[in-house]
Amino acid sequence: MNVLHGIRVVDLGNFITGPYAAMLLAELGADVIKVERPGVGDPFRAFKGGLYSPQFQSHNRHKRSVALDYTKPAGLEILLALLGKADAVVMNNRPGVPEKMGLGYERLHALNPRLVYCAITGFGGSGPYAARPAYDNVGQALSGYLSLNHDGGDARVSGPAVSDGLTGVYACLAMLGALFDRERSGVGRKVETSMLEATMAFAVEPIGHYLATGNAPTRYSRASASQSYLVACSDGKRIGLHMSSPDKFWEGLTKAMERPDLLEKYPDRASRSSRYNEVAEDFARIFRERTRDEWMARLEANDVPFAPERKINEVPEDPQVRHLNLFYELTHPKYGPVKGMRRSMSYDGQRDATLRPPPDLGEHTEEILREMGIGEERLKSLREQKLIGG
Repeated sequence: MNVLHGIRVVDLGNFITGPYAAMLLAELGADVIKVERPGVGDPFRAFKGGLYSPQFQSHNRHKRSVALDYTKPAGLEILLALLGKADAVVMNNRPGVPEKMGLGYERLHALNPRLVYCAITGFGGSGPYAARPAYDNVGQALSGYLSLNHDGGDARVSGPAVSDGLTGVYACLAMLGALFDRERSGVGRKVETSMLEATMAFAVEPIGHYLATGNAPTRYSRASASQSYLVACSDGKRIGLHMSSPDKFWEGLTKAMERPDLLEKYPDRASRSSRYNEVAEDFARIFRERTRDEWMARLEANDVPFAPERKINEVPEDPQVRHLNLFYELTHPKYGPVKGMRRSMSYDGQRDATLRPPPDLGEHTEEILREMGIGEERLKSLREQKLIGG
């Protein structure tokens, strides 16, 4: 199910946002060519030593890699030739950097009017913060998102990257829209998003609540309104609960707990929401009475929305995850077995497009340059000048 078959994307990104956006397009069947500097490549390659870190693998599946020094005129000439035939290009730099590299929108649009040009920044293309460096936690902090997940004086930040991944998703969505529009107009567009805008867009409910009411949500506002809990059982294992708004789920939960008195203590959703802390304390005491397996049987029998909390290493063995067959294993000719996750959507019941292991640095350089019509003599010359690698 290569729904983007025939679409070629040039990935000039580093770290997460640009590479992840490009990888999402690759998962839909696009031919994504990652262009990297010889010798070092994407800085994420060396995050764990070597040039094939888990961080790099996670954001660069299904791509081909060209090692090309496009800071030199001869290398830039080749990159421009590649972009002249591409459908989209994605990069994540501070504003002005692509122009300094000779890869600004105006130049590339004149070269290839059909090219969809995706520029990802930290804070937008202009404004008082535009020139600042930005990584994931910066986007989380400025957008208001981090304030809903962290308080107090502890300098540690928990959880995985959020702003980085979200920005990649929104960039991919924007490129898909531009590619669809191009089918009608025949002309590519400049697509822009930023970590700040993407993370704010994802925080649509808390920001929307503030705009509608003038009241800023607190850390537990969402959980109290949705009646969400994470409860520990007698064996120390935890269960996630989410009663939402239908009364039937609250009633089913009280039956599972054998606590009809809670229907009187908390007679409606408003009382449960306003007394969220008190409900949570009651649940903490009650769920310590039985093991997680015992509770899950009771909750399922009473149609309560729940799930066991899985550690990351437990997720692949969960029965539902195994049923959906969400993981695969490929063999890289240099690095051996490489495991990955299948894309999160299917078409006509089929989940996979073309699967490739994350590429070694410059693994496909000569393959792609030959596809461009570059002959053996010129390839030899480019190698001798150290303009290409792989």
